[in-house]
Amino acid sequence: MIANKELVFQNLEKEKRAAELIIANKELAFQNLEKEKRAAELIIANKELAFQNQEKEKRAAELIIANTELAFQNDEKEKRAAELIIANKELAFQNEEKEKRANELIIANKELAFQNEEKEKRAAELIIANTELAFQNDEKEKRAIELIIANRELAFQNQEKEERAKELDLANKKLAFKNKERRIQTAELNIANRALLFQNEEKEKRSAELIIANQELKRAEEYQKEYINGLEEMMFMTSHKVRQPVANILGLSYLLNNQSVNSPDELKESLDYIKQSALSLDTFTKELTQFIFNLGEKGKIVFK
Repeated sequence: MIANKELVFQNLEKEKRAAELIIANKELAFQNLEKEKRAAELIIANKELAFQNQEKEKRAAELIIANTELAFQNDEKEKRAAELIIANKELAFQNEEKEKRANELIIANKELAFQNEEKEKRAAELIIANTELAFQNDEKEKRAIELIIANRELAFQNQEKEERAKELDLANKKLAFKNKERRIQTAELNIANRALLFQNEEKEKRSAELIIANQELKRAEEYQKEYINGLEEMMFMTSHKVRQPVANILGLSYLLNNQSVNSPDELKESLDYIKQSALSLDTFTKELTQFIFNLGEKGKIVFK
């Protein structure tokens, strides 16, 4: 009889262990499914992070190319400025020679001096425009062409000045024609300056947009890290805090179902344990719901 009682007790223990193993296997299968889902989400997040890093590298390469172009443009501007200074010195020397050559050309020399002042103003405007130029190779080529034309016109004017000493009437007619050309060039320079100002404003807007985009990328990376950490924490909380009260409720229910209760106090004690486990599970469920809601808000920001 004692051996039979022990055998019955051992069988009950084996059944309990078998039930616990079945519950543990179900929990393990559920946890494996959750891990696979989390692994898939991590793979997607890593792909998005790799894509963002590639975009950042492209932006960095574009900035490097832009800086090299800007350095080349500054060198070209300095060369143009040096050429303008040399041309102005030669022009001043020529004006002095013209005053010595003929007293009869006083009126013509005054007009030429006025033209030289206009040229110096145009040269100053070109220097200011060159300093404001950024990433505009087409505009630099136009300025270079205009400088070449101006140098050719200057050489032509020198020849005309020598002939003007002999033929004053013919020189006055040619000077009037040149004045018209100067007005046309002035209008073209004004149009070019307006276009350059508009281009600089557009470049500043693009720079501001790039800065905002980089800041948003940094914030997205931070939210993504917080989101991944939150997922891991949620997996840990689900696998540990849920298991304990569920195991308690299942164990007490098994005891109440398969064993006789000796007294109402024992029944009440078992029910109290079940109630405490259920309250603990309910409290954790509320905390988990709030945690998942907060994590979902961060996930919206990341995936946006």
